[in-house]
Amino acid sequence: MNWKILTLCCWLASTGLVSANDAIVISSKLVHLRHSGEREWTTFPEGTPRPELSIPFKVAADQAASTLQLRQQDVKQGWNVELNGVVLGKLTRDENDQQLLLPVPEGLVKVGENRLRIFQSGKLTPDDIRVGEIVLFPEDRSRVLAGATVSVSVVEGDSNKPVPCRLTIVDPAGTLVATSAESNAEQAVRTGVIYTSTGKAKFQLPAGTYTIYAGRGFEYGVAKQKIKLKAGETKQVNLKIDREVDTSGYVSCDTHIHTFTHSGHGDCSMEERMITLAGEQIEFPIATDHNKQINYDPLARKLHVRKYFTPVIGNEVTTKLGHFNVFSVQEGGPIPDYKLMSWEAIFKSIYGTPNVKAVILNHARDIHSNYRPFGPQNHIGLTGESLKNWQLRANAMEIINSGATQTDVLQLYRDWFGELNRGVMLTPVGCSDSHDVSRYIVGQSRTYIQADDQDPGKIDATRTIQNFVDGKVLLSYGLFTRIKVNGRYGPGNWCLRRRIWKSR
Repeated sequence: MNWKILTLCCWLASTGLVSANDAIVISSKLVHLRHSGEREWTTFPEGTPRPELSIPFKVAADQAASTLQLRQQDVKQGWNVELNGVVLGKLTRDENDQQLLLPVPEGLVKVGENRLRIFQSGKLTPDDIRVGEIVLFPEDRSRVLAGATVSVSVVEGDSNKPVPCRLTIVDPAGTLVATSAESNAEQAVRTGVIYTSTGKAKFQLPAGTYTIYAGRGFEYGVAKQKIKLKAGETKQVNLKIDREVDTSGYVSCDTHIHTFTHSGHGDCSMEERMITLAGEQIEFPIATDHNKQINYDPLARKLHVRKYFTPVIGNEVTTKLGHFNVFSVQEGGPIPDYKLMSWEAIFKSIYGTPNVKAVILNHARDIHSNYRPFGPQNHIGLTGESLKNWQLRANAMEIINSGATQTDVLQLYRDWFGELNRGVMLTPVGCSDSHDVSRYIVGQSRTYIQADDQDPGKIDATRTIQNFVDGKVLLSYGLFTRIKVNGRYGPGNWCLRRRIWKSR
């Protein structure tokens, strides 16, 4: 039995909620699983792991409500959790190390022998995962988590004013832990993560030792506090974060943002998206749901977060020949025809859409609808040449997409330089392509656009978009770098020289 399970059983015995014998440890270790295929990463051991986990366990007495708790790592595909032939739920599709709590229906656990099974379902794409540290509690979820209460308050710098932020709660192993918190009009919650628009949160945790982190995008520092909770205790945690990176003269922009509400995949609702934007300090967010033109403004005002950002209506024009983020567009206005089957027709439709100024080629090395825009059968990256003789009429290109990173992280940089060398001027873009609250973090990569940043709720959208098109940007995956050539020229500046030859 490892230290986490031993600690758990000691806690169970001390709280009086259930006895150590009542909580059934089904598995005390993590197990490497992969249904088939080659291993995904070299961090996983060579050889053939188990294709699934199947564990028998015995129960001595009837159980009413009960909860299954496990730990999972690096899950990307669908994996079912099945007890006695009944699917309790699925592992969370999230690469992060985290807990999962699943309710067990009354009467499903039988006196005598039972069997837990975890197996990949749906499309059997190779997926190396680790899963284990499985415990069955004879209590419902609320009782399992009801050990102690934590109240957190986060303020900004010397002002001591509450600030929107992201809270991260982990155990001593760094595993994201389940809390009693739920998403509402002021917070967006996932396992071990609470975005709060007010800088405040209150939740319950089992007794034990935890570390709570607070942050707000990389412009801010990170505050943390280690806490030890006793059963029945209420603890106040006060944290302060300071803005540490000087980004004056630039506004932070994520040009590629989705919601489950309007794109139909991922997990982030519209309400949760407003809160995550404030919590990650995205000052100029572009709404880019698939072939839809969504206005964040009314909901942002309703949730009292509009003062933290100036939203722009965009559209990820999702065609069978590539994806293109375009902005700004009109809510309820004409939508570019995403069913067209040539770039010439697609770009004509895009630029024929009212108000469109910015057109971004998205994740050019990704494959969608069996088509990869910059794949070797379509494009020569070194020279920026289309093998189909198609003209790229975008004026920007994703260089860093933190939701779709390449194994060769510089591949898209080289593609971009190939376009520049061919005379195609494209604004470089950093973005997140986030569909989620926490799996792919909104603004993890972002673009900084030259603009007046004194009031993030009143950014001049027209001028800022024009600066974006003109290339007056910096892109970032965590660093903010100001660069000048000859102490004079910065992003988007042109240095024109003319040389005249005369015969003697």
